Amino acid sequence: MPWDPEQYALFESWRRRPAYDLVAALPSLTPRTVVDLGCGAGQLARLLAERWPDADVLGVDNSPAMLERAQAAPSGVRWQQADLRVWRPDRPVDLLISNAALHWLDGHERLFPELLRALAPGGVLAVQMPRNFEAPSHRLLYETAADGPWAGRLAPVLRTAPVHAPETYYGWLAPLARRLDIWETEYLQALDGDDPVLQWTRGTTLVPVLDTLAGAELDAFLAAYRARLNDAYPRRPDGRTLFPFKRLFLVARV
Repeated sequence: MPWDPEQYALFESWRRRPAYDLVAALPSLTPRTVVDLGCGAGQLARLLAERWPDADVLGVDNSPAMLERAQAAPSGVRWQQADLRVWRPDRPVDLLISNAALHWLDGHERLFPELLRALAPGGVLAVQMPRNFEAPSHRLLYETAADGPWAGRLAPVLRTAPVHAPETYYGWLAPLARRLDIWETEYLQALDGDDPVLQWTRGTTLVPVLDTLAGAELDAFLAAYRARLNDAYPRRPDGRTLFPFKRLFLVARV
């Protein structure tokens, strides 16, 4: 899918905060090897390289546009373009971290145990994923996709439940981990600007739609979706729009 770094960065402070919360929950460790899987524009990978300057830090992403933006900022991070569905490290990793990326992949029952097995002894897997797929922002997207002439083309590209319940991940990982912490946080995001929830989803959830539709058909889809969002997320008297957003966190140590 064609990712737009500029669109994704519109709400950078809100997108960055879960990454900081994930790093804050890491156990004590001094890793020699660090991999940021789905590194995007590289903010988290650069932060980790600054925290552990002696570590070999690798940022992996499948988007050339995101990696181009990542490489534009000087750092000690190595960057690699790869398909996250099949990428695995060629040697054991001390810290494998992923912020808001793995929900784009299927087969979590296989993927997550494989990532855990890729760790060195004492290594840590740390993951944050959105779990907001039952919220109006996403439910109304799915309804809009099913209501128009585009329904047949959008059905295969929209994934309505890509992240499982916390207890499901516990069942997969607890037998393999020495320590496992899983929790959810809902951020009450106060967004500025016009149509902020639509602008938010244009940077992430809407990407498959933007990649499938074009021209007047895309305009019609966005108009229908915008109208539904405006009813679900009205602008408050202070000019802001409240957009609650739930995220799942997982930190496992082997």
